[in-house]
Amino acid sequence: MNYTYKQIWLINFPIMVSLFMEQLINFTDSIFLGHVSQIELGASALATMYYIAIYILGFGFSLGVQVLIARRNGEQRYEEVGKVFYQGLFFLSAFAVLMFILSKLFSPMILRMAISSDSVYQATMRYMEWRDYSYLFAFPLLAIRSFFIGTTNTKILTANSIVMVVCNILLNYVLIFGNAGFPQLGISGAAIGSSLAELIGLLFLVYYMWKHVNKKRYGLRATFDLNLSLHLLNISIWTMIRSFFCIAPWFLFFVVIEHLGECELAAANIVRSYSMLFFVIVNSFATTAISLVSNLIGAKQIASVMPLCRRIITLTYGIGLPLILLSFIFSENILELFTNNGAVITTALYPFYVMLSTFVISVPAYTCCNTVIGTGNTKVVFAFQMINMVIYLGYLYALSRYLHTPLAVYWTSEQLYALILLGLSLVYLKRNKWQNIKV
Repeated sequence: MNYTYKQIWLINFPIMVSLFMEQLINFTDSIFLGHVSQIELGASALATMYYIAIYILGFGFSLGVQVLIARRNGEQRYEEVGKVFYQGLFFLSAFAVLMFILSKLFSPMILRMAISSDSVYQATMRYMEWRDYSYLFAFPLLAIRSFFIGTTNTKILTANSIVMVVCNILLNYVLIFGNAGFPQLGISGAAIGSSLAELIGLLFLVYYMWKHVNKKRYGLRATFDLNLSLHLLNISIWTMIRSFFCIAPWFLFFVVIEHLGECELAAANIVRSYSMLFFVIVNSFATTAISLVSNLIGAKQIASVMPLCRRIITLTYGIGLPLILLSFIFSENILELFTNNGAVITTALYPFYVMLSTFVISVPAYTCCNTVIGTGNTKVVFAFQMINMVIYLGYLYALSRYLHTPLAVYWTSEQLYALILLGLSLVYLKRNKWQNIKV
């Protein structure tokens, strides 16, 4: 089980495409709304980060499910894969209902306290009114996705993501602008389109799993196992909380930017939207690292873990650096895709350059961090996150004390975050205490 560059790429490519297609949902929302108004473009940034801050809790739990499925797959205990999958599915489905209810009850109050502009607040709430429904579809979909990644059968994720994005683009086109006889709903139409795309994606994967997955091999029987559920929760709770604290500072980042003005908020949303392209590249390889590291440890091939980590970093640079160079060369053309507002484009340009440079640090940082997750020691990764978050928020607070801090300087907080994460992860991996962790 010595994964070559080619094997890593073949496993990673469907994951990368699926993540890219998922991010295209938010990406296309921004492009469409950028041609509606500056306020709705900015509001979509706040609403999207708020939604993702809740969504990432489910994503964090799915990482724990993925680790355990991959470990059983590596140990060739295939019949236990289905048990782990169903405990994850039950938990994430129940958690989706809980988050939907809590968001309906408390989101208006939380967002009102965070957003100073009345027009931005009203637009944000129109988005969240419909985007809340995505939790009911996206969380169960995460459980299914963990099954395919954990067993390294990732090809179907590409087709699923393409279906979701095509549906989202079509729905955005008719609902945001009121085409084909539909009412013109603006930012509400973007949220409805995204929620329906998540539903279609879930139905697509459920149908595929029912028809094409070997149920006997993987023990796919819907049974509840309390002890296994508690064991899974013990592993996943740390990735849940850690994932939340990865994204929550991003929401606070946009709250800080919103206080700078509507133009700065719109510019920050454009930079964030485009940065998702590189986030997908880094995160897909890092997610692949979790599964492959856990499979290697399950197969008792500890010595192959760090060489695998280095290969993943090399591949990530090979894919990402040419795109970074092209993005730098055509930066103004890219920004014009999102808006024709000259002030917003000018404000976004230097933060755009800083965002591009952050990729160089993020590649080893996130790969090494997810290698630690793959070892099963999710508690130590949570500790890394808490240390990092305190420093990150302290840095943002220090910047906010100066009224005329340029938007580009705020973006250096991402570089600081990646450097700290890289340092902590490397120190842990070099100590070799992770080699005998049982999950």
